[in-house]
Amino acid sequence: MSTSFFPKTVRVAIAVFCAWIVAVAAQNAAPLKLKQTIALPGVEGRIDHFAFDAAGNRLFVCALGNNTVEVVDLRKGERIHSITGLGTPQGIAYLPESNRVFVANDKSGICKIYDGKSFQAVGELDLKDDADNVRYDDATKKIYVGFGSGGIAIVSGQDAKQIGSIKLSAHPEAFELEKNGKRIFVNVPNARNVAVIDQDKGAVTATWKTDLAFGNFPMALDETNHRLFVGCRIPSKLVVLNTDSGTVVTKIGISGDSDEIFYDSKRHRIYAVCGAGKIDVIEQTDPNNYMRSSETETAIGARTGLFVPEIDTLFIAVPHRGSQQAEVRVYEVE
Repeated sequence: MSTSFFPKTVRVAIAVFCAWIVAVAAQNAAPLKLKQTIALPGVEGRIDHFAFDAAGNRLFVCALGNNTVEVVDLRKGERIHSITGLGTPQGIAYLPESNRVFVANDKSGICKIYDGKSFQAVGELDLKDDADNVRYDDATKKIYVGFGSGGIAIVSGQDAKQIGSIKLSAHPEAFELEKNGKRIFVNVPNARNVAVIDQDKGAVTATWKTDLAFGNFPMALDETNHRLFVGCRIPSKLVVLNTDSGTVVTKIGISGDSDEIFYDSKRHRIYAVCGAGKIDVIEQTDPNNYMRSSETETAIGARTGLFVPEIDTLFIAVPHRGSQQAEVRVYEVE
């Protein structure tokens, strides 16, 4: 039924009521169900980013504070190996074609390369300082590594050689590559903006503000609807940007200390993984309207993980704190 003949105040009330119904339905649906818990005995300190091997059904976990990468066999539900001797590993990527694992280390900026079967080191890239987030572009077979006081290294996936770099105004955190375009969107929290890179030009062509929300670390992209989701810590907000114009579409309050955000295109949802001990689920009713529909309790400091849409699974890293031992929690997404 059309509501166009109702007064504006009534139409607004109807819209709010409908949004509330959507939120209640989402909460009742229990979108995240804990399916499995995988212990990481002996792992201490912060845990950073993950990578997934679909064919081998393995998870690679950067145990930053432990100076290791933990290799988890998801079929067995257990850790099967620890890659040791790293220097605060932060970012990681798995290349299925070559069965190689790229691990970016904060200490000395070395990106180490390992054979995915033997876990022996087969090479390294010296990025000098603070190698951080890693992304693999399957279409171009290129690896991108954020590093230092402001750069993204471009690496050939075929021979693992650096073939270029893109300069930024400060250290990059999370970044996203368009699949159907040539842009890279980069969180640059110390510059208080999102940098937009043109890959053909190899340079920043625009910077976007996040409307007085700062500490922009995590990011996710809804390329179909031209929306970029930026997690900010000061204050704790999810900022939605229009990727056609760079303007702020809306802001939604989220839990504190977000370090990972994922977009679920199948269900039109955002999952915000927050170190305050919660996973916030935000429903996308349309490209301009969003509502936080539920919170899943995790543990303090559990702020990183990986959403794998192909298997409808969200992995969360829980660090050792007090009586809580280090583990990976596996959530089935419904």
